[in-house]
Amino acid sequence: MEIYDDLRLGDIRVQTINDNYFDKLKLRVDVLRLDKIHPVVSGNKWFKLKYFLQQLHEEKSIAAATFGGAFSNHIIATAFVCNQLKIKCTGFVRGEEPKKYSPTLADAKALNMQLQFLSREQYRDKQSIIASNPSMFFIPEGGHGADGAKGAAEIVNLVPGFSAYKYIVGAVGTGTMMSGIANASYSNQKCIGISVMKNNYSLKDELLALVHETVKQRVTLIDGFHFGGYARYTESLIDFINMVWNKHQLPLDFVYTAKAMYALYQLAQKNYFEPYSNLLFIHSGGLQGNRSLKQKIHFDS
Repeated sequence: MEIYDDLRLGDIRVQTINDNYFDKLKLRVDVLRLDKIHPVVSGNKWFKLKYFLQQLHEEKSIAAATFGGAFSNHIIATAFVCNQLKIKCTGFVRGEEPKKYSPTLADAKALNMQLQFLSREQYRDKQSIIASNPSMFFIPEGGHGADGAKGAAEIVNLVPGFSAYKYIVGAVGTGTMMSGIANASYSNQKCIGISVMKNNYSLKDELLALVHETVKQRVTLIDGFHFGGYARYTESLIDFINMVWNKHQLPLDFVYTAKAMYALYQLAQKNYFEPYSNLLFIHSGGLQGNRSLKQKIHFDS
């Protein structure tokens, strides 16, 4: 099913990070630029949405709904796709309605997504919300679930010579992308997820629940790089984003990819990775979130 005509799979490429930092450690670091796929349905979002959208189409649903926060890449991606399909769409948003919408929420509203704001307590009880709206086709937050992981597994098909990478590194929000990639990985590969969450003690279990039994021992979730919590940042993280852009023309977002890339640098310095290894970093997109930091980030995202 063709959702829209401007999906740019052909623009996705692998970018090598030529940096003395990694050369001295005898590591090769490549970045899969999923951010090139589409300006709105960015990075891993298309892959995680793919099979939910197929099911929505097959069931001939006329109304969709999902969950997310004020800076959610998933919210804006779902809003865009449903607008293209001319399907009514509701976004259940975590937190009280702000006086001023984030750029993400403003764009979602402009794409005809109906926004309903929920207290954090209400938001946690998603099953009650789903039960109260039986006519809506619900897509899980972040595209989480077996269908999301199934789509994410297809990401590896875009990487020439994928089997040559010993380590696959990426940011983890729901764990869906990394679980899918892990399921599609080879037995000689290790999958390293960098959590962008603070005190989310169930995240590892949620990630591993979507991973095949034979793969689980090759999956690692690393905490401690949240920079204050989800969608939080420090000036040092902003400095890092600008450094990577200035040095490598690699744009990162402050919610996901910057934290994961920062972790990769730190882990490499601590000899976490075996010398002479090839590392693949998954750029999961999400650059739209940087719009709230235009005065701080020195590239047009």
